[in-house]
Amino acid sequence: MPRLYLRFYLALVASLVILVIAAFWLMHFFVRTLMLPREHSTYYVRYHFHIGLIVLAFAIGLIALPLIRQITKRLERLQRGVESLGAGDLSARVPVEGNDEVAQLASSFNRAAGRIEQLVTANRALLANASHELRTPLARIRLAVELVKESVDPKRRAGLEQDIAELDWLVDEILLASRLDTVTDAIETQEIDLLALAAEESARYDSAQLEGAPCMIRGDARLLRRLVRNLLENAARHGVPPTHLRIACDARAATITVWDEGPGVPAAEFEHVFRPFYSSPNGRPHTTGTGLGLSLVRQIARRHGGEARCTALGDGRSCFVVTLPPAPVSD
Repeated sequence: MPRLYLRFYLALVASLVILVIAAFWLMHFFVRTLMLPREHSTYYVRYHFHIGLIVLAFAIGLIALPLIRQITKRLERLQRGVESLGAGDLSARVPVEGNDEVAQLASSFNRAAGRIEQLVTANRALLANASHELRTPLARIRLAVELVKESVDPKRRAGLEQDIAELDWLVDEILLASRLDTVTDAIETQEIDLLALAAEESARYDSAQLEGAPCMIRGDARLLRRLVRNLLENAARHGVPPTHLRIACDARAATITVWDEGPGVPAAEFEHVFRPFYSSPNGRPHTTGTGLGLSLVRQIARRHGGEARCTALGDGRSCFVVTLPPAPVSD
């Protein structure tokens, strides 16, 4: 099949040749076949000649339309494939049709998408397996600390126990993030009272203050519990107590809002804080964390058909807002 630019060029040349030939033929036809008085012949020949050119232009346009539409349809399918891949669908592919530049571009896109899918899948599998294997040495280190805790300086022992707890939490969050990335099936849902779940998690933090009303949603209780816990843990690590947690619900969405008494997140970092292992240049010194907490909050919210965002309060501070679909109203 000719190359794309050559097909356009040949179609243009063919259209011009047909137009010239048809123009001469129409002129010859009107001059030779129409038996008109001399005083009217020039007017009628020009009139019919112009009408014929207009009809001929429409005919050429109709003939060229299927060719152009065939090319643009393939470009549209390629565009949808690129958008799907960019949205996270690593299995996105486009059909390869023809043997021109568009077909070559589609083939290149499919190869690149396949390579990206292989790399991401291998990276996720490696991360999940490495995180899982870390469980065993962590258990051994914890056991060793327990066995020698009487002979170790209490301050050093407390530091070791805190380090082990941090590693354990990091491994747990990496495993959860890997499962959320790898498993694309729909989650198993059940009816949950979001206020009751938030109350259970708030009880783990002395500075947490809960307000709101009962709010029924459908979701995975384990994942939603982790979502609330990560928001509270983030406030406890990086904010200023007390931490405020509000549950609100209406016909459109269930909303979880978390903020503290600190200045919060700068407006320029509202989106960056949801990136894995993001470290703010304005962060408080000597704070700890895994760097995955808020990333998991957004992943869990999206798996439930919702969204997580950081936004500004009326007084200039910031807060984290999670919106989730409410439970469907039963008849």
